[in-house]
Amino acid sequence: MTASARAAHGVVETTVLIVPGMHCAGCMAKVERGLQAVPGVASARVNLSARQVRVDHDAALGVPALVNALEQIGFASQPRDEDMVRPPSAVKPLLAPLAVAGFACMNVMLLSVSIWSGAEGATRELFHWLSAMIGVPAILYAGRPFFASAWGALKHWRTNMDVPISIGVTLATALSVYETATGGHDAWFDGTLMLLLFLLAGRTLDAMMRDRARAGVDSLLRQAAPGAMVIAPGGGLDWVPARDLAPGMLMRVAAGERLAADGEIVSGASNLDQSLLTGESAPVPATMGDIAHAGTLNIDAPIDVCVTAAGHDTSLAEIARLMEASGQARSAYVRIADRASRIYAPAVHTLALASFIGWMLIGAGAYHSVVIAIAVLIITCPCAIGLAVPVAQVVACGALMRAGVMVKDGSALERLARIDRALIDKTGSLTLGQPTPDPAALAALPADEAQVALALASHSRHPLSRALAGALTAQRVSVVPLADVEEVPGYGVRARWQDRAVALRRPDAAGTSAAVLDIAGSPARLIPFADRLRPDADNALAWLQALGVECSILSGDNVRAVADVARATGLTAQAAASPADKRDAITRLQRAGRAVLMVGDGLNDGPALTAADASIAPGSASDVGRQASDFVFLGDSLLALPRTVLAARRTMRVVRQNFVLAIGYNVLAVPLAIMGLVTPLVAAIAMSSSSLIVIANSLRLARQPRARATR
Repeated sequence: MTASARAAHGVVETTVLIVPGMHCAGCMAKVERGLQAVPGVASARVNLSARQVRVDHDAALGVPALVNALEQIGFASQPRDEDMVRPPSAVKPLLAPLAVAGFACMNVMLLSVSIWSGAEGATRELFHWLSAMIGVPAILYAGRPFFASAWGALKHWRTNMDVPISIGVTLATALSVYETATGGHDAWFDGTLMLLLFLLAGRTLDAMMRDRARAGVDSLLRQAAPGAMVIAPGGGLDWVPARDLAPGMLMRVAAGERLAADGEIVSGASNLDQSLLTGESAPVPATMGDIAHAGTLNIDAPIDVCVTAAGHDTSLAEIARLMEASGQARSAYVRIADRASRIYAPAVHTLALASFIGWMLIGAGAYHSVVIAIAVLIITCPCAIGLAVPVAQVVACGALMRAGVMVKDGSALERLARIDRALIDKTGSLTLGQPTPDPAALAALPADEAQVALALASHSRHPLSRALAGALTAQRVSVVPLADVEEVPGYGVRARWQDRAVALRRPDAAGTSAAVLDIAGSPARLIPFADRLRPDADNALAWLQALGVECSILSGDNVRAVADVARATGLTAQAAASPADKRDAITRLQRAGRAVLMVGDGLNDGPALTAADASIAPGSASDVGRQASDFVFLGDSLLALPRTVLAARRTMRVVRQNFVLAIGYNVLAVPLAIMGLVTPLVAAIAMSSSSLIVIANSLRLARQPRARATR
C-alpha cells in the first residue's frame, strides 16, 4: 500500500520529532526510510539542520509508535515541544571531548618524541606507561560520541560510519595497552588520539554550521509581543500572555507597541509598520475595520484590536512555518562528503577483515594480522574526506569576513557556486532603504516655507518626517515657532504659524512616497521621496550578468515604487509580493531547473531567504533577515554580491581538488597497509598527513581575488 493510500484511511496528523543523533546523510536516509515503513505513515521528511523529522501520519497512529520505530533503528527521539524554539545544541557535547583529545594528543606526542629518537629499555617502558596513563582515559572520554553512535547502531544489528572508527580506536588502544604491559617496542596512543582529534574537529565544524541554520525561525518568532493589555468585560485592563490570547478578546495597543496577535481594529486610527509582511518601508495608515497582524508595530496612536487569530494561527507564525518548511526542503541537499559515507563503513569492514583473514591464511599469526587490520582501519579513516569541505569553507569564510561578508552557513558556498538566477528585493537590498527627499524640491522651497517644513517635521516620528527633518537640518535651516501642533494619524502634522494654518501631510494619491506642505495663502508644495540605489549597483548587476547570473526584482513594495527602480536598473520586476508569493516564485524557478539566489532584508523575505538555494542579506536587514540568510554583507556597496559568488565558485574548485587529494591518498596508502608495510602509528601519521595536505590546499582560499568593475 502506498503512503498516500495509507493516509487516505484516516485523518492525517503531523508530528515533529527531535532526533539529536542525526549527523549525516546516512542518518537522514535511515530515519526517513524507517518511518516510512511504519503502516499509517504518509511521509517523513528530515530537517538535518534542526535535527528533527516531520511525520505526516494517520491520527490513529500514536506518537509512541513513531518514537518506537526510531528506537528500533538506533535513534532516540522525542516530540518537539512547541514552546521549545531551538533544539539542543549539537556543538556543546563535542567541545569537551575535542579539548580533551587536543590536550592529551599534544602531551602524548611530546612523550613519543623520545621513543622516536631511539629510547630503549626502561626509558621506553616508562614513556609507554606515561602515555597509557594519559591516553587511555582521554581516549575513553574523547571517543564517547563515536562509541555511543556505534553502539546505538550495533545493538539494532545495523552499521554506520562510526562503527569502523570505534573498532579501530578500540583495537589500537587495546593493542597499545598490551604492548605496554608486555614490554613491547611499539604503542600507538599518540596515533589514536590524533585520529580522534581530527575526527572531532571536523564534526564540531559541521555541527556549528548546522546549529546556525535554525536561528532565523527563532528570531522571527521573537518579533511578536510577549503579550497584550486586554480590555475586560467590566472595562478594566489585564495583561494576557500571547499564548493565552484567544479570538474575540479586545487588545489595547499603545503607540510604540507591537501586536501580539492578528485582529481587526475596532477603535482608533494610527500608522502601522507592516514591513514584516509587505516589505513596504513606509508606514501604512490604518483605521476602524482594517486588519492588523502580529508583530506589526503601532507607530502613532493607541488602537483597540479585536483578536481574530492568536498563537500558532497568526500570520507571523505562518511565516515561521514557511521558513521551517523551506529549511526542510533545503536539508535534503546531500553533501559530497555525506555521499561518500554511505559506502565507507561496509568497505572499510570488508578491507580490514579481508586483510586479517589473508594474513592469517599465509601464517602471519594472530598478533601480526590484528596489527595489519588496525592499520587498515586507521589509514582508511575518512578524515581527509571529512575535512575536504569544512576546512575549505572555514578558510573561505574567514577571507569573506575580512572583505566585509559574513557567512552564516558554510555549506551555502556550495549552493551559491551553482546559482544562475538572482531575485533581489527592492527596499533595503537593491536600495539603501532610506527615504530621501528630492533635492530639487527642497531647493525650490522659499526660506520661510523650509523653516515651517522643518518645524512640522520635527514634531513627528514618521520616517518621511524624520528624513525631511534630517535633510533640512543638514542644509542649516532654522526652526520657526508653531502653535496648536497636532499629529493626526493617517494624515500628518498640522499647526498654526503667524495665524496661518500649516500642515505637513500625506498626498491625496495613494501609493505615492511623498509629503505635501500646506501653508494657507501659498500653493501646496509636493516633496517627493526616493530610496536611493546602493553604491555600485550598476557595476554589481553587470558583473553578475557576466558571471551568468540572471537578475530580477522581487519585492513586496507597491507597483509604482518598484517600477521606478526597475527602470533605473533595467531589471524585470514583480511587485506587491507576499512572503508566500516570494517563496512560490523561487519554487517555480527551482522546478524549472534554476539555482536561485535570494537577496532580501525584511521579515517578509524570511521564507524566500530559506527557500532559495542560497541567500544574502545586507547588514542593515532586520534580525530575522540576517539570521535566515546564508550571507550578510556589511557595507553599502552591492559589489559584495558578485564578490561572494566568485569566492563560492573558487571555494568549490578547491573542494574538488581536496577530494582528489584525499581519494588519491587512499588509493596509494590502503594497498600499503594491506600488504603489511604500515604500522598503526604510521597509519595515523599518514592519515594526519593527508588531512594536513587538504588543509594546506584550502589555505589558498585565504586570499580572495578582488572584484573588478565592469562598467
